[in-house]
Amino acid sequence: MNRLNLLFFIFLVLSIPSYSQHRVQIYHPEANALADLQQAIQKAAKENKHVFVQIGGNWCPWCIKFHSFIHENAKVDSLLKADYIICLVNYSKENKNQEVLKLLEYPQRFGFPVFVILDKNGQRIHTQDSGLLESGEGYDEGKVIHFLRNWSPRAFDPSLYTL
Repeated sequence: MNRLNLLFFIFLVLSIPSYSQHRVQIYHPEANALADLQQAIQKAAKENKHVFVQIGGNWCPWCIKFHSFIHENAKVDSLLKADYIICLVNYSKENKNQEVLKLLEYPQRFGFPVFVILDKNGQRIHTQDSGLLESGEGYDEGKVIHFLRNWSPRAFDPSLYTL
């Protein structure tokens, strides 16, 4: 029995490095989030889009779920590409990006992930608690689509609201 325990322990120790290599790396603590945000705003201005800021960390299971959801769901992916420039902002013990979070008016108060919508000029127009877009153990397609449409550039077109 001792030999079996030793073999199990050796297997565990040897498998730790390979497990850590397969960790999801959506967010990058070393990134310059302020520069990334400024670049996204410039691109949004050129393309007449809004900026979709997704704040979270690789430690956050709901952040990873959302990232997978938006890229695996064709409708959501299409809406994002049509109306938004996506900017990922890391929040972790390695880098909390406090300067950017201050600039975005402290969205972390809603938990993670949290989404901030900026217009093409970089003005914050909405902060979204991602929990309101969840259903069961994942994200609700209808809720996410509704959210994206309501904060898209087209939703701010005054000609849509004239009598």
